[in-house]
Amino acid sequence: MQHELNAIMSLTSDKISTIKRAGDDARAVLRSALETFPGDVAVLSSFGAESAALLSLVADIAPATPILFLETGQHFPETLEYRQALAKQLGLTDVRDIRPAPDALKNRDPEGQLWAFDPDACCQLRKVEPLDLATLPFHALITGRKRSQASTRQRMEIVEPNGEGRIKINPLATWSAADLDEEIDRRSLPRHPLSLHGYPSIGCAPCTRAVGEDEDPRAGRWAGLNKTECGIHRPAL
Repeated sequence: MQHELNAIMSLTSDKISTIKRAGDDARAVLRSALETFPGDVAVLSSFGAESAALLSLVADIAPATPILFLETGQHFPETLEYRQALAKQLGLTDVRDIRPAPDALKNRDPEGQLWAFDPDACCQLRKVEPLDLATLPFHALITGRKRSQASTRQRMEIVEPNGEGRIKINPLATWSAADLDEEIDRRSLPRHPLSLHGYPSIGCAPCTRAVGEDEDPRAGRWAGLNKTECGIHRPAL
């Protein structure tokens, strides 16, 4: 078993080196990732306020790439409508709605109110566990995270190995909010409806509020709680 793991990690190391040679050019990183892990890579997207930029690049290069959307059952209706409309407009042909297990929901959150008294457990049930299962077939996961989004992401690398032969790839890691706006406007991409009404970061409806002009873009996520991430991404140490 250890021999097999070492072989996997060695092979993955070579692939990481290949992707890193693309530098911080988002399109080059993305193309390299898709070509280096053919059939073995997926994109994680929230179809949130900034998702259109990355998804449009994916559609340009490989529109049949699996796109994983965590359908928590707690989204704003606007997010679900946007997910359908954007995928259709971009021609993405393999968007997968990843849902929590029905039995787990029945046993651990039968009233759908777990978020109100234990948001960490809610995220574990509705996001972390379903994503863990959905990503088992893939060795690489592409995300739209940016260093500019939050203090917990400022040290994030473009390529993040986990030490077990799996990696996360963040092509837009170095992009600023201005870079995203410019790209979305240049491509005339549709914006998430709530992003036009004070929601620069959009998660599940019960745990997301609008933010003021001077607030951190993610201040509306789990406002008032000692919580800044759902658990599917761990900040770099």
